[in-house]
Amino acid sequence: MRITILTLFPEMFDGFLSNSIIKRAISKDIVEIEIINIRDYTKDKYHRVDSAPVGGGAGLIMKCQPIVDAINDNRAKNSKVIMLSPRGKTYNQRKAIDLSKEEDIILLCGHYEGIDERVNKYVDEQISIGDYILTGGEIGSMVIADSIIRLLDGAIAEESIETESFDDELLEYPQYTEPYDFNGDKVPDILYSGNHTAINKWRRKQSLLLTKENRPDLFEKHELTKQEKKLLEEKEKASWELAAIEKGKKFIK
Repeated sequence: MRITILTLFPEMFDGFLSNSIIKRAISKDIVEIEIINIRDYTKDKYHRVDSAPVGGGAGLIMKCQPIVDAINDNRAKNSKVIMLSPRGKTYNQRKAIDLSKEEDIILLCGHYEGIDERVNKYVDEQISIGDYILTGGEIGSMVIADSIIRLLDGAIAEESIETESFDDELLEYPQYTEPYDFNGDKVPDILYSGNHTAINKWRRKQSLLLTKENRPDLFEKHELTKQEKKLLEEKEKASWELAAIEKGKKFIK
């Protein structure tokens, strides 16, 4: 996959490209990332890329010409051009999965008070990362690029992706490390049972409960299976959980 980011501030991406999963994915040729400086395309004799809004108003607006030329110069036949914009649909994991199937993505970062309206006809889609205001689209483009890259084959271990938050509109179940007892807070005994069927049921139940409590908006979107309905109806520890706990006590130290 190729991801091209059009920005006025390419230096903002130095740390993003040189750390963790992103750096490894680039070194393994899983993804190619190009940071393009929109300023390089201006034909303004003063090298400006912005101007005051026509009709008056506060701030500066990014001009058409450098942006459109940057898009056209970097666009391939299979490119999908995305503008970071509050008009766009709110970004989520399903959209990340869809975009991870693309071969070529161009992310356009706005800045200042916005972008000339006429640029819209040169983009394929607009995306918002949330209902709040940032100084520009650079951070949003990093969010989108990161969420896509980690889904690409070989970027991270496949099992790490299979049970993440927002799969099936649910939050991920609780995770624990050693020691068993930390300041009186103990790891749930069932996780030591060795009974993976019981552990998976427990984890699914916790995922459902956490989502219902913390993200009811997501929970309402999730279509409960018969087994999940049964898990939520249980008021006391189920027999499978008690049996697993008893079996696993010998592993707890």
